[in-house]
Amino acid sequence: MTNPADRPAEDPHSRRILDLVARGEARSRSELAARLGVAASTVGLRVQTLLDAGVLEEAGAGTSSGGRRPRVLQIAGDGIVLSADLGGGHARVGRHSLSGALLSSRSIEIDLTDGPEATLARVAGIFDALTDGARIHAIGVSLPGPVDIETGSVDQPSRMPGWPGFRVGEHLSARYDAPVVVDNDANLAALGEHREQFGHTHHSITVKAGTAIGSGIIVDGRVHRGATAAAGDITHTRIDGSGDIPCSCGNTGCLETVASGASLVRQMRARGNDQVRTTTDVLTLARDADPEATTLVRTAGTHLGQALSGVVNFFNPHAVFLTGSMSASEPFIAAVRSRVYEACHPLATQRLRIEAATTGADAILHGAARLALEGLDIPVTTD
Repeated sequence: MTNPADRPAEDPHSRRILDLVARGEARSRSELAARLGVAASTVGLRVQTLLDAGVLEEAGAGTSSGGRRPRVLQIAGDGIVLSADLGGGHARVGRHSLSGALLSSRSIEIDLTDGPEATLARVAGIFDALTDGARIHAIGVSLPGPVDIETGSVDQPSRMPGWPGFRVGEHLSARYDAPVVVDNDANLAALGEHREQFGHTHHSITVKAGTAIGSGIIVDGRVHRGATAAAGDITHTRIDGSGDIPCSCGNTGCLETVASGASLVRQMRARGNDQVRTTTDVLTLARDADPEATTLVRTAGTHLGQALSGVVNFFNPHAVFLTGSMSASEPFIAAVRSRVYEACHPLATQRLRIEAATTGADAILHGAARLALEGLDIPVTTD
């Protein structure tokens, strides 16, 4: 895995060119120059670099608006990007085109407590099946814990014995001879949803609310990780009136203890409903208008909205996207939305969108592929 510190400075024009061509918003050098607002010579140099790298290709001549017919550009079709979303008991693995589009995916059962080598061997088996002889340009991997992106390893994770310090990126890069990027699941969910909605502009927060809670922050289209990669971790925000339930971080009254899917299961079972075992069980009861389950889901949304309100006031994003199993519940989303609008300054919510993520269960795969594409060592062209 290439160390980010060893890479040349990123060329934003090349990244934007790839994105515009992939999204079908520009198909020629002249259209790219117009969209980017830069000289045609600058675009020409960048496009040639991307052609030489095998990421773009020319596909014949387009329609002339006077003068020479332009050469049509498209994302190269002779390679793929692979992605993997590793959870506590399952993994989703994806195959993507060089535009980042998800072509196919598979889900398998895994157990992270088996350790990194055994787990990654299972994931690699699916990679091999999805590759089908195609050239792998890059791989993106999501892990369910704090990630040191420079080493490609998890840092102080919970319930992942044997994983701390294990360099996932280097391990997979050695096997596939391709660059590998590794990041936290919430960051990649945020990146995947943001790029689908806004491309390379705007600011957003994406909250992954399922068995646990995590969130990622996007600033001007890029993941904001903070000084120690802990940015966006609202999980351990103290919630007023949440009691003294101990959290895995060692404190009490954290958001995760009252608003996560695991906390809802615990609360339902404490009320005598021994049939409830998963977050899905609680959400199903709420969907069937069970009063206790509905109240708990709404309360969880209110707690999350309380935690988000301070972030929204401070950060002033364009959107808050909700993903994970809890985002399938409209009462949960309505409670989040109500609390944020109630607690925030009107200017902070004037244009704010709070809604379920459109990428759904594939948000992390989309984000992993996007990050992997951005990690490609495309040479920097100077004017």
